[in-house]
Amino acid sequence: MFYYLSGTVALVDQNLAVIDCGGVGYACHTTNYTLSRLQVGKPAKLYTYCNIREDAFDIFGFSTREEHGCFEQLLTVSGVGPKAALSILSVVSPDQFTLAVMTQDAKTLTMAQGVGKKMAERILLELKDKLGARQLELSAADLAGAAPVRGSKTAEATAALASLGYSQMEIGAALKGLDAEKLPVEELVRQALRAMVMK
Repeated sequence: MFYYLSGTVALVDQNLAVIDCGGVGYACHTTNYTLSRLQVGKPAKLYTYCNIREDAFDIFGFSTREEHGCFEQLLTVSGVGPKAALSILSVVSPDQFTLAVMTQDAKTLTMAQGVGKKMAERILLELKDKLGARQLELSAADLAGAAPVRGSKTAEATAALASLGYSQMEIGAALKGLDAEKLPVEELVRQALRAMVMK
């Protein structure tokens, strides 16, 4: 269907943006993250997902391909529909969502309206390997000093930090000296982020 819509922002409302493309206004359901980047009267480009049913034709629009990708990943989880996916991406950015999945942080996902603990845990379970496998392969062997085994805590922390845009050199320096055996992945990521921010 549509890959993206490019035009002028005609209207911004709660979870809705209308993009004027050549005189036709396309109503796109969207997130707070995308809405914060839009201004009425200004040009915009939204990457779209079309949800077609017998009684509806809904367009969902996102300001970045990363957010669009997160939305599509969420829809692959059993029991997660467009409404829940939109709700989650309205409380976390794509980077925060990826970090929550990589660190198995269910609490962050339950901040979204209509997302309970069971749904959050199902999302984390079903998406962890999908989001992390490729990053683990790319980043695990690049850590300074040692090549962590795929699936190890150090590798998972590395993948989470890499998804946030940090270089392998920065990640290696930040993780050096941290006790990967004793600390959970979430704490490894937190301490590494703290170390990088303090530099």
